[in-house]
Amino acid sequence: MHASSTHDDARSTSATTAAAEKPGRARRARRTRQRATFWHFVGLVVVFLSSVFPFYWMVMTSLKHQAEALANPPVWIFTPTLQHYIDALFQHDVASSLVNSLIVASCTTVLAILLGTPAAYALARFEFRGKRDLWFWFISNRMVSPVVLAVPIFLIATQLDLIDTHLVLILLYLTFSLPIVVWICTDQFHNIPIELDEAARLDGASPWRVFWRINLPLAMPGIVVSAIFAFIFSWNDLLYALVLTRSDAVTAPVAATSYMSGYELPWGEIMATGTLIVLPMVVFALLVSGRLVQGLTMGAVK
Repeated sequence: MHASSTHDDARSTSATTAAAEKPGRARRARRTRQRATFWHFVGLVVVFLSSVFPFYWMVMTSLKHQAEALANPPVWIFTPTLQHYIDALFQHDVASSLVNSLIVASCTTVLAILLGTPAAYALARFEFRGKRDLWFWFISNRMVSPVVLAVPIFLIATQLDLIDTHLVLILLYLTFSLPIVVWICTDQFHNIPIELDEAARLDGASPWRVFWRINLPLAMPGIVVSAIFAFIFSWNDLLYALVLTRSDAVTAPVAATSYMSGYELPWGEIMATGTLIVLPMVVFALLVSGRLVQGLTMGAVK
């Protein structure tokens, strides 16, 4: 009887101790979560500042006078000027270079989407001989270093009399943008239930109508993402544009290199040109950011 009473007292004491420790464990867990949230926030702030600060410095330098841009220590409070943008657009003909970049990037993107989405649909929906080899060929185009191809492409363009034309840049960028479109869109078509195709065929829809009316709208997030990547690559390329253009088809990145001289570096005009090159991409990314996130995450969760 005494042993049973002692056992009941011990169990009661243990339960009381556990109940007393429970609020303490909850407070410790809450503090742990708060610390983790705080350090995650600090990490995000560091990443954000390290990403945004170069762009901020470029814009600020483009609005400073030359003496203020070269001042040491840096000048943080100054009277902004737009003279560098005026000089870049009209004296150094950056405006026509931006137009050339827009023509090349837009045409490349449109052609890559028109050619890449049907190819991606075929790779995702049909089985045919050489499918794996064709898929590997598309992907392997992104494995080659651009520097390796620069000289052969220049020699071919010279033989075809395509130097300093929009056409040579569009065809060249298309060969690199098309694999991106095929790669991303194939994954998008894979994630569309094939039962939708079968139901449409039972209703008498042709293969083209199944692709155009059903699969293409559902794959639009991936198509938008691939178009973004194709446009950005074509807009930002420097190496091939520098090798293959002279005056008529000079793009904006090439125009940004024309300020180099042995006597002076006009940092204000250089930074103004850089801002004019980057700004359209920033605005474009902000406008399509919703589609971008949707396309990149589509298929990640079944």
